[in-house]
Amino acid sequence: MASKTPINLALQGGGAHGAFTWGVLDRILQDDRVRIAAISGTSAGAMNAAAVADGLTQGGREAARQRLEAFWTGISEMAGVGPWLRGPVELMTGSWNLDMSPAYWALDAAKRAFSPYQFNPMGMNPIRDILADQIDFERVRSCDQLQLFVSATNVRTGRIRVFDRAELTPDTVMASAALPQVYQAVEIDGEAYWDGGFMGNPAIFPLIYESDCPDVVIVQINPIEREHVPTTPHEIANRMNEISFNSSLLRELRAISFVTDLVDKGELDAGKHKRIFLHRVPPASAMLEYGASSKFNPEFAFLAHLRDLGRASAAHWLDQTADKLGRQSTIDFKI
Repeated sequence: MASKTPINLALQGGGAHGAFTWGVLDRILQDDRVRIAAISGTSAGAMNAAAVADGLTQGGREAARQRLEAFWTGISEMAGVGPWLRGPVELMTGSWNLDMSPAYWALDAAKRAFSPYQFNPMGMNPIRDILADQIDFERVRSCDQLQLFVSATNVRTGRIRVFDRAELTPDTVMASAALPQVYQAVEIDGEAYWDGGFMGNPAIFPLIYESDCPDVVIVQINPIEREHVPTTPHEIANRMNEISFNSSLLRELRAISFVTDLVDKGELDAGKHKRIFLHRVPPASAMLEYGASSKFNPEFAFLAHLRDLGRASAAHWLDQTADKLGRQSTIDFKI
């Protein structure tokens, strides 16, 4: 059997939409053409990365697939005991958004009037509990099958902090997912951290500096372009969210493009500067219909739907791209 081609994965965050990435990973873990050399993840991407490392250490690829499923099943169980349910209109129309959900409206109103230090003074976070329950972080830290990088934003300095595999705990992963309107900042070593998406969604530079593999595959959740100008409050808020959490990625890609052009033109020493081959598994077109509120929807039917979209997208990407890995980029650096 031919050796598997190593790839680096850059996993975006996006709340429940991270189940799309679950599907991408699930399909990649089944494919004999590639192996994962390193993962850089933010928010939900960081959670997916930790689940993969846990499973690989426990029992290889099949165990990693099982660990991903167990984690997202745990997330879905919040739907049965919490308020995150679709409203009657959404149930009748088949929409996965929560725009008409009383709980979502209550949270939206609370975020405008109070900080999480006021409406959740005890700092309760059920997602952290699920992480600690479903993922063995000792196994994650001892994983020798891939490199891991998780990004968070330092509240005090405004700079990105990248935690490597040896530093990963439920707290470091939650720091990567701590939306400041919803969660209190996570304190680690005397510093407070917010969601990593502000400064790296996901961060690509650790994959360039720390991994020998030249292929970087961005698993994208937040669409970069939309055809129509948003006009409703929810549409505007959703588009602002997408632009904000893609901005750091676009800046980094432009920097990579600049260096790559210089290397290709012979203006930089190719022996001292790594040539990157860039690829992308884009969000499924169906996901354009799902607004920001759907990122809070943990119903398993929705998560499974996103997983299936991710599996299909990854299968298509592998068939189109596997023979180009290590030889060329398959997307424009300036996506």
